[in-house]
Amino acid sequence: MKYRDRIEINPLICSGKPVIKGTRILVSGLINQLAAGETIDDLIRGYPGLTDEDVRAALAYAAATLENVEIEELN
Repeated sequence: MKYRDRIEINPLICSGKPVIKGTRILVSGLINQLAAGETIDDLIRGYPGLTDEDVRAALAYAAATLENVEIEELN
């Protein structure tokens, strides 16, 4: 999955936060909703025009971002 084809960061859109290309749907919002238990189908029903590939791109972007972040050890 090439998330770069579906995710954009533009300082003029949502203050430069990553969004699904051509929308104002925040990647972080999708990830938060998935973490809260919603399914990909729930998200697609809730956001007209959103596709399975868009959600998977958001997940791929989140995973790639985490690979480049130092995480503080949780105790």
